[in-house]
Amino acid sequence: MKTKINFICNDSEIETSIHPGTTLLDFIRKQLHLTGTKEACREGDCGACTVLIGELFENSVRYQSVNSCLFPVGDINGKHVVTIEGLNSNELNTIQKIFIEEGASQCGFCTPGFIISLTAYLLSNSKYDSAEAVESLSGNICRCTGHSSIINAARSVLKYVIKSITQDEAHIKELIHAGIIPNYFLTIEDRLKKLRKSKSIENKNNYAVLNISGGTDLFVRKWDEILNKNINLLFSHNLPDHISEENGKVVIGARASISAFINSALIQKYFPSLKSKLKLFGSLPIRNRATIGGNIVNASPIADMVNILLVLNSTVEIKTDSSERIILLKDFYKGYKQVDLNPGELIHSISFNVPQEKYFFNFEKVSKRTYLDIASVNSSVYLTIQDDGIKKINLSAGGVAPIPLCLIKTSEFLTGKLINSKNIFNAYNVALSEINPISDARGTKEYKVLLLRQLIFAHFISLFPDKISVREIA
Repeated sequence: MKTKINFICNDSEIETSIHPGTTLLDFIRKQLHLTGTKEACREGDCGACTVLIGELFENSVRYQSVNSCLFPVGDINGKHVVTIEGLNSNELNTIQKIFIEEGASQCGFCTPGFIISLTAYLLSNSKYDSAEAVESLSGNICRCTGHSSIINAARSVLKYVIKSITQDEAHIKELIHAGIIPNYFLTIEDRLKKLRKSKSIENKNNYAVLNISGGTDLFVRKWDEILNKNINLLFSHNLPDHISEENGKVVIGARASISAFINSALIQKYFPSLKSKLKLFGSLPIRNRATIGGNIVNASPIADMVNILLVLNSTVEIKTDSSERIILLKDFYKGYKQVDLNPGELIHSISFNVPQEKYFFNFEKVSKRTYLDIASVNSSVYLTIQDDGIKKINLSAGGVAPIPLCLIKTSEFLTGKLINSKNIFNAYNVALSEINPISDARGTKEYKVLLLRQLIFAHFISLFPDKISVREIA
């Protein structure tokens, strides 16, 4: 099965017919022979394969860093791909020169990914911050240089750019004058608008249909299976990606990315702690690509976004071309990797009530590595207070059951109780009756039980340090 695809790679317009499940990494290296983009982990962990993706958004081009090893080429139609070769002119650009000056490259294998990621930060922000610039490199790993010289290079680049830009030109022009990107970037917006009129040719064979959202987990586990089977791939372009407040609810389009969720002014308004906590969700390129709907449908028992949305008593809007229905997220999961979706149905949006009363929220996660790892156990809490007691509470737990779990009995036990060490300790004992962890690569069942206890305690120690004594519940 092949699909006709039109896109721009660096300064060249590409038209090809290819299996849409081919990874962008393989197409770049094997078909276009642009080998500066490296193949390494193929799991989105190392960042060696990082490229820029530019997409028209409200009549301008928005660029993000993504892992090309997890990006199906069928989803590149009408977009701009930038590899390390696309940042070169007749000589090294500013970032490349500073990396050399700072000794930030030894074998050089990882260097293109670092340069792409830093370029993405400069392109996608107009106000710069040194800590954020360094954070933008969090999805890139160097195994020989050590990150100190790379961090120094990123800071030096930022100082140079801030000194060079004049603030009286368009952002793209400023970066061109600073030697960050080549002149051809000025032509991309108009060229993408023309490409927008060219539609890919969908395969009409009666093959099985696979809907792909971000694909950041799917292309880790099944990319070879997708490539070697006749499957019609559909991409979720028609699904909404907005995050808005409507009729007393926060509504999240299924195609909204994790990065969009984290950076949403609305989410930051109601849940300010999440921006720092969700830095534990993969790397920046993964967060740029992974979607809320995909995280839900993937049905992982340790899905971070599901864990959070459960305690907000979220509902899921499910649609086909001719019907729609709404169910509670907690009722969406029927068993391990089993969800309440019929053939032809897609998640359209997720929503929860805007917090109105005096409320508290917290999310906790423990994994083998602090960053770039999935949870061993995670947990969230949302509660409201009245007269020093708990008026209403929802607790969730991941990694301790076959599905993302609402701790219903534990929440019922705590409802109406005062917040003190004794009640929180007793609540943990109730939670033991609701969970059924197994031993696996993420830890033994005994370890996971211990982790959940510590996370429940952590919620209340973090939210109510004046009422909870660590010594009393340790």
